[in-house]
Amino acid sequence: MSSSDVLASPSGVDVSSSPKSPLAKTQQPDKDSKPVTKQNPVPASPPLHGLKLAPHRELEQAQQRGRLKCSSCGGSRMFFCYTCCSLVGVSQQEIPSVKLPIKIDIIKHPSEVDGKSTAIHAKILAPDDVTIYTYPCIPEYEDDTDKVVLVFPGPGSVSVEEMTWRLQNLAVMKGYTAGGGTHIRSHTHRREGGEAGIEGQTETPGACPLQRVVFIDSTWNQTTRIITDERLQALLRVELKTRKTCFWRHQKGSPDTYLATIEAVYYFLKDYQELCLRQEYTGQYDNLMYFYCYLHTLINKAKTTAGRR
Repeated sequence: MSSSDVLASPSGVDVSSSPKSPLAKTQQPDKDSKPVTKQNPVPASPPLHGLKLAPHRELEQAQQRGRLKCSSCGGSRMFFCYTCCSLVGVSQQEIPSVKLPIKIDIIKHPSEVDGKSTAIHAKILAPDDVTIYTYPCIPEYEDDTDKVVLVFPGPGSVSVEEMTWRLQNLAVMKGYTAGGGTHIRSHTHRREGGEAGIEGQTETPGACPLQRVVFIDSTWNQTTRIITDERLQALLRVELKTRKTCFWRHQKGSPDTYLATIEAVYYFLKDYQELCLRQEYTGQYDNLMYFYCYLHTLINKAKTTAGRR
């Protein structure tokens, strides 16, 4: 979701500030202990460091030329038209195209400002696999609850790693119900900690049945209208619990686990590759962050320059 974007872990979109760790409390040294010499902290890696991105030369040249009119709607745009989902002043051949392993549906709040949302990045960079809907337009997922998940935080949300066996169990129970319970071999499993599962469940790490992932593109305050829609209630909810945003448009008072829509899509796919498919991640989806990384650098340089004046 977003600060102009998606919810992914109590999550939504713009960049963040992290709460202090409970381990950061001051401790009094023992009387006999030697004074500790204060050391400079090791500098952390910069945000978005190490991504395998296509060159930004095309964007740099487009930036120098300035804004142009979109040939379809006539709006003044830089790089792309967020209304028409098309490139502006940028060659298609020079922009990376990303093929995704699953389909992505983004449900956009009607009041979400198009120009502030990063959902358009996903649509332009992975046009064959990303679809953006404006609420109340939502696809029908009722018959595919074992193949579709909703990325949204909350008490009932599970991790990406847990998602696979949850979907497998849904598929088993769905087949069991459809077949009258005669073709599914009953068995039990044990979850972490030794808790026995119910009859018919499985935790065997077989193929993940996931085919589609739903994201909500909205500010945190706007999400209630969409997330309570009955058409989404049957979907398993997944939360990106360990990811932190570096979005430049921070939602005041929100934690740094509120991700921009494009961040949520990217991190989900990365975790899916490693935790569900059990395959090494080698940067296959890094170019989803192509526009985001360029704008992140551009905006932060501008902020730094402005601060020096």
